[in-house]
Amino acid sequence: MGRNTRKRRSSMANKAIAASAALALGGGGLIWANFYASAHESNNNGWSQNQTKAAAAQVATISCPDVGQKLTNVPQSARQGVATELANLDKQITEAYARLASTRQAQAGDSGFVQNAIVGPLKEKRAATIDRIRIDIQRVGGQFNTSLSQLAACTTQNAQTNAGETGGQQQNGGQQQGGQQQNGGQQQGGQQQNGGQQQGGQQNGGQQQGNGGQGGNGPVAADFVDITKVQGNAQLGVGQNGLPANGNSGSKGTFTTKCGTNGNDNHNTDNVIVAPGVANGAHHLHDYVGNQSNDAFASDQELAAAQTTCQNQGDKSSYFWPVLRLQDGSQDFDQNNDGGGKEGNVGKILQPAQAQLKFVGNKTGNVVAMPTALRIITGDAKAFVNGNANANVNWSCTGFENKVQLHDKYPICPQGSQVVRTTNFQSCWDGQNIDSANHRTHVAFAQANGACANGFKAIPQLQVRLVYNVPAPKLQNGTVVNPYAVDTFPENLHKPITDHNDFINFFSTNTMNQMVNCINTGKKCQ
Repeated sequence: MGRNTRKRRSSMANKAIAASAALALGGGGLIWANFYASAHESNNNGWSQNQTKAAAAQVATISCPDVGQKLTNVPQSARQGVATELANLDKQITEAYARLASTRQAQAGDSGFVQNAIVGPLKEKRAATIDRIRIDIQRVGGQFNTSLSQLAACTTQNAQTNAGETGGQQQNGGQQQGGQQQNGGQQQGGQQQNGGQQQGGQQNGGQQQGNGGQGGNGPVAADFVDITKVQGNAQLGVGQNGLPANGNSGSKGTFTTKCGTNGNDNHNTDNVIVAPGVANGAHHLHDYVGNQSNDAFASDQELAAAQTTCQNQGDKSSYFWPVLRLQDGSQDFDQNNDGGGKEGNVGKILQPAQAQLKFVGNKTGNVVAMPTALRIITGDAKAFVNGNANANVNWSCTGFENKVQLHDKYPICPQGSQVVRTTNFQSCWDGQNIDSANHRTHVAFAQANGACANGFKAIPQLQVRLVYNVPAPKLQNGTVVNPYAVDTFPENLHKPITDHNDFINFFSTNTMNQMVNCINTGKKCQ
């Protein structure tokens, strides 16, 4: 235990040299001259303009099929080994992406460099790792789908594809992954994202220019929109999974738990749900509220016995999400750490002004108690390269939440308005498992009418609302000045669609029963 990092604020916010330069080429295309520069490196990394132009067709990121989401039937005794190998796949991608971003000169001089020196070797490493997953599963008598071996190959996306987002839809470039065509950013259920115009006069033939962010791997100007210029879409969660569960019928009560805003700077780059036992398994930094012993090595017994920041000491649950950073040229405590500046997550960490944690009921009937140690992840930290099937993101501003919810854009809020991140979790449980092999199939979202399908049981729905005081970014000449962004896996380029949230239930039995009673009887409790 004890790997959680408490951030030191004082002198760590020293100004650094802005990292990445953007060069506009004819027709509005985008090139990042130093795509993965850290905040203390020079802007141009010795590149000449001719070298930069030669790199115009180069790729911006690496896109690999998500093996973990395909593993839905892993024997319990094999899950730790499989989780370790899945974490190895993530590490291989981040290392390949770092090599991609640091070899621009070599790429400019050799059109086959990316394939021969980066993507090809990555495929070989992934193939070996997937085979170890097969061995882990078959060793304990499990069945391995041999088609998963075809997921070793990765593809690339070019700068123009990632820089341009039109019609408010997330562009995935239509690349092939494992023989499956990406959804190209089309939203679930045929819903089109709102926020759909490129604002601030920054359109250039559908390609949005930008400066690649302080860390060189995003965000870009195309990732932002002036919320006052977005047509309202009224309903929270439009085009996404996480619709609010309760309504005017069924179980109408609420239970609010107050656990603070991580004022004690409890952070780490682990994820005990998807990468147990693996340090830096998330490759980005998390805020933690509630349970104070959550790191990669925490057992359920340790979590149950931990301290909590929640006012109600019957709530030792763990609530965690990627930090939000202001990329204004400043550094933070993790500037030279794995998961921090070393992996493109740079800038000043912003503590939420508010962190509201509320549980609500079900539209069609009563809810049942969550089991102890139930794990739920919602959203997809890799949605930019995975596609939007598991995306669950809502961005807005105070004063606009009932009018506009954005999914693939960061809002630029007017003066006096704050940035808001809202997440509605899955609220149906299979009645048996506290987790599943891909960490998703044991829970589900309610149907549109509020009912749970496939015999699942309604449980209290967690709703997380995070509010931030963020200086409004400015869009100038196709670039974004002083942007903010969530931490991401580096190859996901700090896209807003990658926002996600995590929860592990460690309410005491008595407190959970109180919650269920409040919700089912229509009370508002805290």
